[in-house]
Amino acid sequence: MRIGVTPLHPLGAQLHGVRVDSLYRNAVAHLRALLAVHGVLVVSGQQVTDAEFLRFLRSFGDVVFTTGETPVPGCPELNVVTNVGRTRAPRSSFHVDTSYLRTPPAYTALRAVRVPARGGHTLFTNQYAAYQTLPKDLRARVRNRQVTHVVTGLDLSDDAESCARHPLALRHPLTGRTSLYLSTRQRCREVSGLDPDAAAQLIDELLTHSTREANVLQHRWRPDDVVIWDNRCVMHKADHAGVVGDRVMHRGTVVDGATWG
Repeated sequence: MRIGVTPLHPLGAQLHGVRVDSLYRNAVAHLRALLAVHGVLVVSGQQVTDAEFLRFLRSFGDVVFTTGETPVPGCPELNVVTNVGRTRAPRSSFHVDTSYLRTPPAYTALRAVRVPARGGHTLFTNQYAAYQTLPKDLRARVRNRQVTHVVTGLDLSDDAESCARHPLALRHPLTGRTSLYLSTRQRCREVSGLDPDAAAQLIDELLTHSTREANVLQHRWRPDDVVIWDNRCVMHKADHAGVVGDRVMHRGTVVDGATWG
């Protein structure tokens, strides 16, 4: 399998010559490396079933279901992301997935099942660039800090993980590069060495810096798109403003504990 790569700006890459339902082992290693560099990979024209999509995810590691989400009928390891049946548009802020776990998913992927006639794009941030472009004084405030991430918006069982600490400056295990590891303001509960007001101010500054327009990729969904990204160097959010039509995505997350942080 020969994989063509077209870099996107300010992050991400469009792949060519890839079938997610028939990857060879060496192709998976190549995709891991591409994800570590580009953060987001877009693979178009993938007319695959949920079983084939799940097999694609498993080639990267152990698939984990996010407790509290709605499972895909007949494929409970995946969950449904949709606006169908809702009286108001879903809300989304820039975040990384399930950062409240001690070992969060390294990868998340979406399969486009139904694409709206208008809107419903997904936005991604380049967290390598976010760290590299920090002013010196702000980078000094980030160095050696740990953030306590907590769960929000999900009804978890009593024995589920709901809190974890992670470095604010996260070294990617495959590239050696440092990224800003953030999630929503509400999920970043505490910052080591700072009082609550100072912690909140720092997180707000970093989120504003990370999500500036020049640092954001907008992915406009097409039927049969598969998009996978590396949570260790990317934040994401869905843009639900002005959506016309049904938006249905099937989502899976992959834990790769051997290469986290």
